Order: sequence, then structure tokens, then C-alpha cells
Amino acid sequence: MDLGSKGTLKSLFVPGGILLLAAIVLLSGGLLSISAAAVDFYYYAVFLAGILLAWRFNSSRVLFALIMLVLAHRALEFFSGGRAVTSGPGHIAFEAIAFLVPVNFIVLALIRERGLSIPDITPRLALVFLESVLVAILCRPGQIASPAFLHFALLSRSLFHWTKIPQLALLAFVSAFAVLLVRIFLYRKQVEIGLLWSLAATLLGLQTNAVGRIAVAYWATAGLLLIASIIENTYVLAYHDELTSLPARRAFNEALLRLEAPYSIAVVDIDHFKSFNDTYGHDTGDQVLSMVASRLARVSGGGQAFRVGGEEFSILFAGKSTKEVVPYLDALRVLIEESRFRVRNTPERRSAPRGAGRRGEDKRSTRRKLGRPRTPPPETSLGLSVTVSIGVAESDSKTREVEQVIQAADKALYRAKKAGRNRVEIASEARGRGARLKRNIA
Repeated sequence: MDLGSKGTLKSLFVPGGILLLAAIVLLSGGLLSISAAAVDFYYYAVFLAGILLAWRFNSSRVLFALIMLVLAHRALEFFSGGRAVTSGPGHIAFEAIAFLVPVNFIVLALIRERGLSIPDITPRLALVFLESVLVAILCRPGQIASPAFLHFALLSRSLFHWTKIPQLALLAFVSAFAVLLVRIFLYRKQVEIGLLWSLAATLLGLQTNAVGRIAVAYWATAGLLLIASIIENTYVLAYHDELTSLPARRAFNEALLRLEAPYSIAVVDIDHFKSFNDTYGHDTGDQVLSMVASRLARVSGGGQAFRVGGEEFSILFAGKSTKEVVPYLDALRVLIEESRFRVRNTPERRSAPRGAGRRGEDKRSTRRKLGRPRTPPPETSLGLSVTVSIGVAESDSKTREVEQVIQAADKALYRAKKAGRNRVEIASEARGRGARLKRNIA
């Protein structure tokens, strides 16, 4: 993943970072006076709604994060009597929970989402139960100090005079942030982003004495950030293709509604994709799709790529003519052609072919009728060579409607396939008005 890409940074900071920043400004900046009753309502409403949403969307990791936060905060309230303390059971609970919370976030980041079936939730329930028992034992009546390892000083205590959180707990928080950031940049999952910002809000809650009006608001904000991750994840699933991470067909259709002339639409199809699946298996086909999609996401010239079905992609260029976008499309074609693909030795998950998506089956049946043989994808010593064919059309006086432009681009794509693949064809060539751009397979 491109760590500095606009999409990565946006998904990292929106909405989680904005929500947490707003909470900090409101709670610490003194811009808004919030009553204790309003904070309590906010707290209970967030966690009740969050637990219901997590259950409804079958998100076990968010559900257990919410349950863990509620139990942790209620334990702090119970053992401290609702006030900040520097010794006794309340302080022991503070040190223990400050360490256990980030450890739980690390566990939640690393485990797979398995839904809410009994076999899958039982180990997590057992973990929460054992931690609750551990805190209760540590904070039993008569205890005045926590185990030495919880407040063990790794560095000089003078360096940490600004916080009451023990050094071991701070190390656990740093480790949790590092694990979550790595997973975010590797997988770009909304749940990990929600866990990251929720952990930051929890840290602020502990830093503000863990109990009291401001601290309760931070704990509630930690729950709100987890709710936001459920909503964002639902949006991503609806508007983005899960395999390639490109915007999906629904996003493409909505983008078409916003288009205003002039614009150009390019249709991109992977050459010999059926042969990739037949020869190397569907898992390799998925890897090819992901590789091509990653290159399409880099298209320049103001283009935006979408996966519209099967091995077919579309690129929208708002405010651009075909003459302007062809150089960018040809550079994209060359980039894909020069990207060698190595087959990974992964077990095949499926034995039957998948649905091809938009027009996929019709195109293949048409090619069979035309008598075109299925040739295997070219292979070199450096790996498989993946190429694409591209058809592009623009809006003009004869093609005013979006569907007409798409159909014209489709016809240009068919000509590119018929003429040998691995080339860009312009729809205007069929009417004899444009200059032809051809690139033979190297």
C-alpha cells in the first residue's frame, strides 16, 4: 500500500481523527460546559447503541471491545468510589486496567473476525471473565499496593512526571498503537482504524484520572469511535470492491450521475483473464485482479478507476476529451504490461468458475462464436505478463447520454481485442473522426 496516498490518509483520519479532535476541543478547551447528567446520558447511549449495532452487523471484535471498555470503566468506578485515588484498591485497579486495556486491543487487532457463533465467542468471553477475576483478586479488601511488575520503572521516573499511567502500561499502549498502525497500512480495514482512535480516547480518559465527568466523556467517545468504524465499514462494503479496494459498481453508478460534459469514459479489460483462471486457478485470478487494480488506482490525468464487474474496470475523466486522456491511458497500459506477475503457491479455494459480472458471459460467448481460441497468458522467466485492452469514448453532440458513451467505449474495447489486445482504441475511430492510437504487444 502507498502509505502517503490520499485515500490512505483520508481513511485514517476521517472520521475517527476528526471525532476525537472535536472531543478534545470540547472537553479540554472549555468551549462547552457539559453537565454530569448529559455526560452520563452520552455514555450509556453510546455503549448501548454500540453493542446493539455490533451485534446486528455481526462484528464480534467491536462488540468485545465495547464490552471490555464498559467493564474496565465500571471496575475503575467501583474500586475507586468514583474519585481519583493514589493508593488502595482504586489505584491498583487503575494500574491493572491501564495495562490490560491496550493488551486487549492488541488481541482484538490480531484475531480474525469470525462472527458471533458460540464456538467463536466462547474464548473471548473466557478472556474477559478471567481478566475481571484477576482485577477483583488484585483489588480485594485490605490490599494497599499492586504487584511490583505493574508499576515497574523501565526508565527514570522523572521522565514521566506528566502522567499517572505506569511505564509498563505506557509501553503496552505504544505497542498497541504500533500493531494497529501496521495492520491499517497493510490491510486498510475500518475496524482497525476504529480500534486505533478508540485506544487513543481511552488513553486520554486514563490520563484525566480515569473517573469523573471529563474522563467519562472520553470513555464514551472511545465507544463512539468504535460505532463510527462499524458505519464506515458498512459504507466501504457497499461502495468499494472487497478484493481490489477500488470503488465498486454502486459508486460507479453514482459517479455517472454527477458527470457533466465534457468527459471521457474508458473501459479496461484484462487480456486472457479466463485463461488465467483455467490455467492457474481462481486464487491466481484474484491476485491478477488485485495487481491490475493497484496499477489502475495510480492513473493520472484526473482519472478515477472503478471495478464494475469480473475482469472489467472503468475509468472516468471529468472535463477531459479522449485526445487529452489517451496519453494517460497508454502510460497505464505500459505500466501494467511491464509489471511481471509471479504465481503464488496458494491452495485453490474454488473449483467452479465465478460469475463474470457485467457483460462477462456475453463477451466470452461472443468470442467463442467468432471462433477466437482461448490462448494462455504469456509467461516469461520473470513471471506472467499481464496486459489490458482499453476502449475510450467521450461525450459529444452524437453521444450525449452517459449510456451512449459507455456503449461507444465498449465497442472500442471490442475492436482493441479483435485487433490483437494490449492496446488503446478510441471510439471516434469508428466514425472516422479521430486519429488512431495503436500499440502492438511488445
